[in-house]
Amino acid sequence: MESPQSQQQQQQQQQGPKKRGRKPKPKDEKEQQQQQQQQSAVKMKEGKKAQQPSVDEKYTQWKSLVPVLYDWLANHNLVWPSLSCRWGPQLEQATYKNRQRLYLSEQTDGSVPNTLVIANCEVVKPRVAAAEHISQFNEEARSPFVKKYKTIIHPGEVNRIRELPQNSKIVATHTDSPDVLIWDVEAQPSRHAVLGATSSRPDLILTGHQDNAEFALAMCPTEPYVLSGGKDKSVVWWSIQDHITTTATDATKSPGSGGSIIKQNDKAADGPSVGPRGIFCGHEDTVEDVTFCPSSAQEFCSVGDDSCLILWDARVGTSPTVKVEKAHNADLHCVDWNPHDDNLILTGSADNTVRMFDRRNLTSNGVGSPIYKFEGHKAAVLCVQWSPDKSSVFGSSAEDGLLNIWDYDKVGKKVERASRSPSTPAGLFFQHAGHRDKVVDFHWNASDPWTVVSVSDDCDTTGGGGTLQIWRMSDLIYRPEEEVLAELEKFKSHIISCASKP
Repeated sequence: MESPQSQQQQQQQQQGPKKRGRKPKPKDEKEQQQQQQQQSAVKMKEGKKAQQPSVDEKYTQWKSLVPVLYDWLANHNLVWPSLSCRWGPQLEQATYKNRQRLYLSEQTDGSVPNTLVIANCEVVKPRVAAAEHISQFNEEARSPFVKKYKTIIHPGEVNRIRELPQNSKIVATHTDSPDVLIWDVEAQPSRHAVLGATSSRPDLILTGHQDNAEFALAMCPTEPYVLSGGKDKSVVWWSIQDHITTTATDATKSPGSGGSIIKQNDKAADGPSVGPRGIFCGHEDTVEDVTFCPSSAQEFCSVGDDSCLILWDARVGTSPTVKVEKAHNADLHCVDWNPHDDNLILTGSADNTVRMFDRRNLTSNGVGSPIYKFEGHKAAVLCVQWSPDKSSVFGSSAEDGLLNIWDYDKVGKKVERASRSPSTPAGLFFQHAGHRDKVVDFHWNASDPWTVVSVSDDCDTTGGGGTLQIWRMSDLIYRPEEEVLAELEKFKSHIISCASKP
């Protein structure tokens, strides 16, 4: 008798390669007509586009500026595309670099199994890397800073990876199924991904969705809770508390400590399972992303293809606490709650914008009323995330191949108006342009300030499966202006002093 996971893997192999990236919704006749009209408009603008620089020209220009813009950058060409990238626990601190786990996926064409990859990453410390070295990389080569440590054969492609903040050795994954899979990546055996190999056995399976749940996934900062959203238009909430052993309860309180948090007393073929604590209904279309309130494990929010942002409170029931209609003018793809100020929520959408909401004043005249609209992308926004280092800073990545870094504190400030060009969007202070196609995911490193990992689906231009980049902008870009000027004066005095010596 074959397990459901084996059947799912065989079906995928028979179907052949899947479309990479966020899966498009089926279009009705009206949408198809609109698309045809848009294509006609594009053709009319071809003459103008011919004058604009190509993707390769923009990339070449960016690469020439790497020694000026970045403190450190590592470029890693992937064998297979990855739709998600996340930092794991820091393993070791040394004089010039730190070693840290990195979680990736391999979305294959069916010739070999899909995998969840645990890698070791050498993160170079600030002001260590030589400027002339960080731009000397081969786009088609693997990075010496990223080494594969373990491979888990995943039942189906990995659409999303999220780590448990209290113990980042525990990760949740979404695939094309209704279930959420929980993995203790340190306890899992490393597997050799060859055609016909059986899938690894999840440590825990979270059940409750009635249809596929592919992207919306979050883990609680304070409790072992998991959130998911799916095509069944629902948000599902679980606690994995029942499967936490006594010895590992202490382990979850100290990130990086040993011990599995999953009981191994269930010998079911596919792994032990747990049902939901609650199923929350209020969306009218697919739920695309979910996130917990940083200060309350019982509160969370979700966004979906119905253009709604919904806030929930498990203490008062499974209906919406607040439903924000028309939060954007199109499908919402992503949401994040500010870990430093739990009044602020970010959303990203297919309308190319990022919007910031204050939960104390979410609507006006029945529709979404954001504090500010950040307009710096030219295609659908796929991912937004607040910085763990500064409360007003956040990043956004999009299908235009850009990862923008914003600071809402700078919006409208006189200093910003004087320093930026009129064409630069308000609040935008850094643009990572090292990817040549859509940036499907990125993650700030909480253990290493201002360090980011990002992944893109640009296999057509890189001769591989896409590009993973780990980077840190120069601190001269984000530090206060007075600090930078004082340092320059100090450096200037040093040069004068050296020049005056006989």
